[in-house]
Amino acid sequence: MYHGHLDPFPKNFLWGAASAAYQIEGGWNAEGKGASIWDQFTKIPGKTFEGTNGDVAVDHYHRYKEDVALMAEMGLKAYRFSVAWSRILPEGAGEVNEAGLQFYENLIDELLAHHIEPVLTLYHWDIPQALQDKYNGWESRQAIDDFDQYARILFDRFKDKVKYWVSFNEQNVFTALGYRWQAHPPNVSDVKRMFEANHIINLANAKTIQSFRELVPNGQIGPSFGYGPMYSFDCSPDNVLAALNGEEFQNHWWLDVYVHGKYPKVTFKQLDRLGIAPTIEAGDNALLQAAKPDFLGVNYYHGGTVRANEIEFPIQENEQELEKDFQATDPYLMKPKDEQAQTPETSMFTSVSNPHLETTKWGWEIDPVGIRIALRRLQNRYDLPMMVTENGLGAYDELKADKTIDDDYRIQYLKDHVVELRKAITDGVELIGYCAWSFTDLLSWLNGYQKRYGFVYIDRDEKDEKELGRIPKKSYYWYKDVIETNGSDLK
Repeated sequence: MYHGHLDPFPKNFLWGAASAAYQIEGGWNAEGKGASIWDQFTKIPGKTFEGTNGDVAVDHYHRYKEDVALMAEMGLKAYRFSVAWSRILPEGAGEVNEAGLQFYENLIDELLAHHIEPVLTLYHWDIPQALQDKYNGWESRQAIDDFDQYARILFDRFKDKVKYWVSFNEQNVFTALGYRWQAHPPNVSDVKRMFEANHIINLANAKTIQSFRELVPNGQIGPSFGYGPMYSFDCSPDNVLAALNGEEFQNHWWLDVYVHGKYPKVTFKQLDRLGIAPTIEAGDNALLQAAKPDFLGVNYYHGGTVRANEIEFPIQENEQELEKDFQATDPYLMKPKDEQAQTPETSMFTSVSNPHLETTKWGWEIDPVGIRIALRRLQNRYDLPMMVTENGLGAYDELKADKTIDDDYRIQYLKDHVVELRKAITDGVELIGYCAWSFTDLLSWLNGYQKRYGFVYIDRDEKDEKELGRIPKKSYYWYKDVIETNGSDLK
C-alpha cells in the first residue's frame, strides 16, 4: 500500500524503552529476595556464555535513580520493566517481602516524578525456584492460583500508579526454550510437557486478567507476544499452504487463546493426532473465554520463511543451501529434531532462509517491513490496540578511548523500523507506543554481556564488573531527537 503522505504518530504516543528484571537488577538475594529459576539455571556449567549470570547484572537495583535520570534526560515517555516474582514472594506464595514491594514502588514513583509512564510486566521468565522445587512450576495447576496471588498483590499496591500492565512476556519463547530445547530453565526437552505447561500458563493469564478487572478498573492489561510473520518462499500453492500452517502453529496458537479464548482447530487436531495436545479440563474453556486483553504487546525482531513439508516435497540438491537450521538460541522459530511426535512442524512446513534479507552478527534476519506486516496481520485478525513492547538490535559495541560509542548500525536498524511503524499507522493500525529493547545494555540471557542492545552502554564485561559506568551511545541522542519531534524527524 503506497501513501503519498504519512500520518503523524499520535500526539500522546508512548516513546519508550524496555528491560527485564533478571537481566538488569542484580541484587539477586538482596533484602529478602528469594531465588528464581534463572538464579539456579545460570550456575549449570555450559549453559551460558563464559558462565555469566545476573547476580549483579548492571546493578539497576542499587542504581535505578541514576538510570531513571538518564531516561528523563532522553525524554523517554514510557519505561517497560518487569517485576521479579521472587523479590515479592521469596517462596513464590505466602509471606510478602515488603522490601521487594518498596523497591518497585520507589522505581515507579521515580518514573512518575520524571513524567515517564511505567509499563509493568508481571512475568518475564523468572518463576520462583521454590515453586519449581515444590511442584515443577508451570507444570502444576497450583501455579495458576499462586501467580494470581502474586499479581493481586501488585494490582492492589500499584493500581493508582500504573496504567499499563503486561501479563506474560513471550510465552511462546520461554515455553519452547525451557520445555523443549533445554536452552532455558527448567531445562526440559519434552514437547508434550511444553504444551501442557503452556496451557496452564494460558489459564494463569486468564485468571489474572479477571483479577485485574476487579482490582484495576481504570488500567489496561495484555500479554506481550514474540511475533514473527511467516512468509511463503514463493507463490507455489504448496508453499503458500506451508506458510499458512506456520502462521497458525507459530502465532495463532497463542494469540487466538489470548483474544478469542480458544485454540485454532487445525493445529489442535494435528497435536491431538500426535498425542501431544494439552489436557483440557472442565471449566478451562470458560475461563479462557472470559478474559480478553485490552491491548496486545508485540515483541518484534524477525519472522520466518517456509516451503512445503519435506515428507511430500523432499529438499532437492539445488535447494540445500536454502534450508535453515534453527538453533535453540533463535527463540522465535522452533527447530525440528527427533521423532515426528516431538516435531509437529515436520508435516506442516520446512523453514528456509529468506534470500532477500540480511542478518545481524547473531544470525537474526533484519526485516523492517516485517514489523508493518506483523501489525497489519494482528490488527486485521484481533482488532485490538497494540504496543510494540520490544524491538532492537543486538550487536558488538566498541567503547572508544574518548568514551564514545558510535552505533550507527543500531540507529539505522531502529530508524528503518520506526519508518515502517509510521506507515502501519497510516494504514490504519492502532498503536499505543514503541518500547525499544533496551534502555541500557544488559545480560543477554545466554550470551552474557557481549551482545549489547542498549541506548546506554554499561562499562562491564563477562569477567570484570568494573564500575558499571553508564555511557550514552550515539543512538541515545538520536532517539532523544526522535522523541522530541514525535517521530517526525528521523534524520
